[in-house]
Amino acid sequence: MRLQKILSAHGVASRRGAEQMILNGRVTVNGDIATLGQSAVFGADDIRVDGEPIGQREDPVYIMLNKPRGYLTTRSDDRGRKTVMELVQDAGARLYPAGRLDMDSEGLLLLTNDGSFTDIVTHPSFGKIKIYEVGVRGNVKEAISALRRPIEIDSHTVRAASVELLGRAGSLSLLRVAIHEGRNRQIRKMCAQCGLEVETLKRVSIGPLELGDLKPGQWRYLTEGEVRLLMG
Repeated sequence: MRLQKILSAHGVASRRGAEQMILNGRVTVNGDIATLGQSAVFGADDIRVDGEPIGQREDPVYIMLNKPRGYLTTRSDDRGRKTVMELVQDAGARLYPAGRLDMDSEGLLLLTNDGSFTDIVTHPSFGKIKIYEVGVRGNVKEAISALRRPIEIDSHTVRAASVELLGRAGSLSLLRVAIHEGRNRQIRKMCAQCGLEVETLKRVSIGPLELGDLKPGQWRYLTEGEVRLLMG
């Protein structure tokens, strides 16, 4: 079996995340640094990540977190900043985020130990639309027209699935923006190119799954039905 598939199946990372680990030289097989595309046999070969052997596969776990602002979406941080893992440490499994929200963003974040689930949720080819409520400052009427057109960010052309004005939230204009790609800080960069300053950004849904009334910092397990809907 391909090494990245083994790592994904054992809850180390998503398949794409595992590929990056291999490219970064963090994975060894029988003492040798692994190469991308290499095959191995779990139980017969000594497979390690950062020098630690990977364990037996755990039962799949899927949770939804309402991520507050001020937390990094990562398993650890070498600068000692707060991470979302601190909020889900009693979930009973070794989880990793299925997608990202930057430190200043909040809202719906999924965590799991199932690499296939992560790939389905995050890769644009599976068509899982992510919807955000975005509080902005600037000329919203002109910006909305621009946001609905293709925009180039980081050498990629992106386009919102939809953009609508919800109204006012204090001194801010509140937009509802739906996207497919979910590139790094995509909505913030799109808004900046259209003359808007983002003050608040909250993800409220992924595909058919909505954040609902889950409070910031709280999490819950997904139901079997929710997992099936997201995997479908």
